[in-house]
Amino acid sequence: METLFIVLIGAMAAILANQNIAVFNDGLRPVVGEHIEGRLKRRELGVTAFAMSFGLVIGFGIPFTLSASIILIHSILLGTDIIGLITPKNKWGTPLAAAVGGLYGWALLAGLESFVKLFDYLPVNFLEPLGEVGTPVVVTFMAFPALAVAMQFSIKKGILTFVLAALVRQLTVFVNESGFLSIGENVIQLNQEGMALIVGMIFLFFYAMKEKGDEGSSVDLAAMFSEKVKSIKNNVIYFVIIGALIAGATNLLIMAGDPISLNLIAEGKITDAGIAAAARAIGFIPLVASTAIATGVYSPVGFTLIFVVGLFSPNVWIAVIVGGIISFLEVMLLSSIARFLDKYPGVRNSGENIRSAMTKLLEVALLIGGANASNMIAPGFGFFFIAGFYLLNEVAGRPIVRMAVGPVGAIAVGIIANILVALGLMSIPQ
Repeated sequence: METLFIVLIGAMAAILANQNIAVFNDGLRPVVGEHIEGRLKRRELGVTAFAMSFGLVIGFGIPFTLSASIILIHSILLGTDIIGLITPKNKWGTPLAAAVGGLYGWALLAGLESFVKLFDYLPVNFLEPLGEVGTPVVVTFMAFPALAVAMQFSIKKGILTFVLAALVRQLTVFVNESGFLSIGENVIQLNQEGMALIVGMIFLFFYAMKEKGDEGSSVDLAAMFSEKVKSIKNNVIYFVIIGALIAGATNLLIMAGDPISLNLIAEGKITDAGIAAAARAIGFIPLVASTAIATGVYSPVGFTLIFVVGLFSPNVWIAVIVGGIISFLEVMLLSSIARFLDKYPGVRNSGENIRSAMTKLLEVALLIGGANASNMIAPGFGFFFIAGFYLLNEVAGRPIVRMAVGPVGAIAVGIIANILVALGLMSIPQ
């Protein structure tokens, strides 16, 4: 069943990309829109998709997938973006994209098991330390709403949001340790990072909804891009199918929508993972809706609420049904969301700031995580390597995106450590 879900997701996502219906990479949607309008050739589109997504697959998606033995959605859907857009959009290109996409999904799942077994034969098994790459992400993620507030409104409001979120976190820790909340004899444990995240999101949307546009500056997005919204709605059946499949795969705990929930799933904290996924989904609604309405190109995961459905559903079949329904409602409500975003320009504008804040936070958290993992693999040398790797990458003009430096560096240290042990230049870390 697990293999079937992943193969079907890979095939369907590749078809959506091939037909210019949906791509996972947010930055690709405007590019695909240019191709649809006839301003960009198919060959150029394929090359652009490869350049924008391949590094993220290798440097971001795969390392997280390996670290937790759970497929991070980026590793499969960024790959199917490339597959779908490189293959021609014709009567043989679309079936080819579906076949290659399905095969890619299968290889990702099958290769994952082989990789895990391979690590047992290495002199330095660095799979467990590699899991430390994502540890700081879960803890630091609660700070992104404060950063988004500071970027969009003011540093003072950002600091206020950060302080109050931190205070709520520590109050939650106190409540948990004191056992104040209980049902019968069972003490309820609240997730401190999740509570802080919710407080931060409340402040972010409070400030955003207070921000008004200039007189006469309001633009009816739904009316202005009605044909593009209509084209997305015409393809709703595809989004229902892939939404149902992804919700089912998430319920089987073989897939996660982001590094935070992935690490929580790996730790067995399914409810906390669902809360983190919900907070992320709420934050991404303005971004996904705005890019979809403006370009006519949607996301195969919609507003990412299907991951929340998968994590909170009692079984896989309910996840499949509810995931399909949620995907249908998201598409049908696209015009209403456009009008809401138009009514509150601050909320609409917050989409890009939320994305930027998440990116900056992940860059820092993954660098710290990569450094910690590397030092566990090769004490002393690990910190030295990551610091040098990061600085040289900056000087070289960032050929590797900052977000990927920590994970890629940790994998590199693991490989180097095994070579050094094989050459007798390093002892096996205890």
